[in-house]
Amino acid sequence: MRDEAILPWKRTLYIVVFAQLTSTIGFSSIFPFLPLYVDHLGARTGLSVELLAGLVYSAQAFTMMLASPVWGALADRYGRKLMLERAMYSGVILLFLMANVRSAEELVLLRALQGVVTGTFGAANALVVSQVPRERTGYAMGLLEVARGLGIAVGPLLGGLVADAFGYGPAFYVTAALLLVSGLLVTAGVKDGPVEKRSPEGQPGMFRSWQHVASSPGVAATYSLRFLCELGRSMIIPVAPLFVQTLLVGSAHLNTFSGMVVSAAALATTISAVFLGRLGDRVGYRRIILICTFLAGLFYLPQSLVNSGWQLLGLQALVGFALGGVTPVLSSLLATYTDPGEAGAAYGLDNSVNAGSRTLAPTIGAAVAVAYGLRATFVATGLLFLVSVFIAMWLLPGNRTFTGQQKDLVHPV
Repeated sequence: MRDEAILPWKRTLYIVVFAQLTSTIGFSSIFPFLPLYVDHLGARTGLSVELLAGLVYSAQAFTMMLASPVWGALADRYGRKLMLERAMYSGVILLFLMANVRSAEELVLLRALQGVVTGTFGAANALVVSQVPRERTGYAMGLLEVARGLGIAVGPLLGGLVADAFGYGPAFYVTAALLLVSGLLVTAGVKDGPVEKRSPEGQPGMFRSWQHVASSPGVAATYSLRFLCELGRSMIIPVAPLFVQTLLVGSAHLNTFSGMVVSAAALATTISAVFLGRLGDRVGYRRIILICTFLAGLFYLPQSLVNSGWQLLGLQALVGFALGGVTPVLSSLLATYTDPGEAGAAYGLDNSVNAGSRTLAPTIGAAVAVAYGLRATFVATGLLFLVSVFIAMWLLPGNRTFTGQQKDLVHPV
C-alpha cells in the first residue's frame, strides 16, 4: 500500500528531473557560442559587438528577475504544471526565432523576451515541491540539482560540437527540439497537484502573496543566502578563462582546459547534490548550509594562490562538491518556511533572486579583477561564502519543521 501511495509523486519527480536535464542541456548548449553568434550577425545600430555580447547574457537574466515572481504567483492560482509547460513551449518558439535573426540587436531582444516567458528551474521546483512528501524535499531538490549539473556539464559541449559541424542555426534547432521533448514529457506524464480554490474575495493578490512569503520567518534569510551564493559562483565566470590563460602560457589546449575547470565543478556538484540533499532530510538543512558554505569559502580562497592549472582544477572540484549542498538545500529550506499552497510564489521569487544575482555577478567579478587583479576575484568569492556562513548562523531559524511545530529540523526518510 505504501509503494502505491508514493508512486504518483515519484513518477512526477522522475519525469520532471528528466525534463530538467534535457531543458538544461538545451539552454546551456547555446552559451559557449553566443558571443561568436553576435559577432557573426553584426550590429545594425552602431553599438559595439562587445556591448551586445554582454547584453545577450544580462538582458535575459534581468527580465527573468522581473517576470519570475509574476509567473510564480500565477502558478499558485492556475497550476504549477501549466507554468512549467509555458516555460518550455515558449522556449521552443523563441529558439526557432533566434536561429533566424538578422542582427545582433534582434538576438538581444529575443533573449530579453526569453527571460520574460521562460524560467524552467523555478517552475520545476514549484511543481515538485507541491507534490513530493515534505520530508523527502531534500532528496527531490538534490535530484533536480543533479539534472541541472549534468545539463550544464553536457550542454556546452553538445552545442559547440553542433555549431562547429553544422553552423549556429542548427544548434538552436537542436536546443528547441530538446525543450520540445521536455515539454511533451511533462504534458503526457505529469498530473498537476491540487490548486487551492478560493472565492475572489478570499483570493490574495500577487502583492499580498509575495508579502506573505517574504515575511515568513527564515525566508528573507534564505533569499539572502541564495543571492550571495549565486553571486559567488557566478562572479568568476568572466575571469576563469583569463586566469587559466595566465597558468597555461603558450598551451595549445587552453580552451579545453578551461572547459575542464567548469565541468569539474559541475560534475562534483552533481555527485554530491543527492547525497547532501538526503542528508539534509535527516540531520537538518540549516546544518548542511552552514557546513557547505563554510567549505565553499575555504576552497575558494586558496585558488588565488595556485600556480598550476591542475591545482585550480582540483580546488574547483572541491568547491563543486560543497555547492552540491547549497542549491538543493536552500530550495528545501524554502519549503520548510512557507505554506504548501505558496510554492509558486516562493519559488518564483527565488528564481527572481537567482536571476538578479546572475545579472550583477559578471560585472562585479570583472570590476574586482580590473581593480585588484584576477586572483582577487577568488578572494572576494571566498569571502562572500564566509559571510553567508554568518548569515545562516544568525538569521536562519533552527526550530521550524514542515508541520510548523516547534522542534528541530530533523525528518525521517
